[in-house]
Amino acid sequence: MLWFVGLGISGPDSLSDKTKKIISGADVVYFEQFTSPMKNDESQKIKEITRGEFKFAPRWLVEDGKEILDNSKIKNVVMVSYGDPYIATTHIELRTRAIQEKIQTDTVHASSAITSLVGECGLHYYKVGRTVTIMSGIPSSTAYYTIYENLRVGNHTVVLLEYNQNENFFLNPKDAIQSLLESEKEQVRKVISDSTYGIIASRIGQQDQKIVAGSFASLKNRDFGNPPHTIVIPGTLHFTESDALSALAECVDKPNDNSSKIERIASQMMRKYIPMVRRALEQVIPYYKDAKEFHSVLENAELYIRDAELFFEQGKDELAILSIGYADGLVDALRIAKGLEPETNP
Repeated sequence: MLWFVGLGISGPDSLSDKTKKIISGADVVYFEQFTSPMKNDESQKIKEITRGEFKFAPRWLVEDGKEILDNSKIKNVVMVSYGDPYIATTHIELRTRAIQEKIQTDTVHASSAITSLVGECGLHYYKVGRTVTIMSGIPSSTAYYTIYENLRVGNHTVVLLEYNQNENFFLNPKDAIQSLLESEKEQVRKVISDSTYGIIASRIGQQDQKIVAGSFASLKNRDFGNPPHTIVIPGTLHFTESDALSALAECVDKPNDNSSKIERIASQMMRKYIPMVRRALEQVIPYYKDAKEFHSVLENAELYIRDAELFFEQGKDELAILSIGYADGLVDALRIAKGLEPETNP
């Protein structure tokens, strides 16, 4: 038998009598701490509840899973973790393997800091998009693009920050913000800037919980206290969310909408390529003014450019991109035929 038990965000003091009975009745209790830190006194409380064998479970032991699964085949085993046990994909994978090996499993669900912080910030949970993680020393391009995709449709982004149990390391929110600003310099999609509005949620569920919100320019100079921290980048804010955030958090700056600043990738492309292709067409026209057999090609290139402009105005991005691509192909062929060099500074 293998139990997955969540401690919630308040730790051992909030455990129900049923959960305590499950832990005390186990032959082996594995206490997993790599997904979130736990104070020594809280670990001791779990150990005191345990009547059987008590073991700390580092990441490698859970990921390998063999010892836990082998014990679960002949003993009553409980794996305890902070928050809800299935926020961690490692735990889901371990339960899947247990079921495949015909091991009975059961679960005690609990609140998670990841889900709880959304409500603590006053945001609507159904507007949360894909969650991302930022690691130290690793380019945050994936996080950057995910934030863009979430903001494009008005969704909020929960940004988790690196926690390394072995080195007792937590990524500072200020370093994560700087990483995103560096990604902007590379991506240049006008997603992240000093004016980006962010929320820093610290130690959710603990007595020293703290939530600070403001522009990145304001947050870069703040001290957020003890970790763990999470960043939330809000998308479109309903007025009830803005009101709640103002009441629940320390707002250095007035709540602001990040989604309204986001421009579609297609828009960014078309604003560049339509003028570029039109200039290229104007460049080749004089070379073909006396070649009537090419007039239809020039005319079609002009019509494709007009179609691209029209489709772009109508929000038909795919058709706009196809049209400007056809125009560019025709103009490019005419340019090559005359040995003309392409624009170097579009």
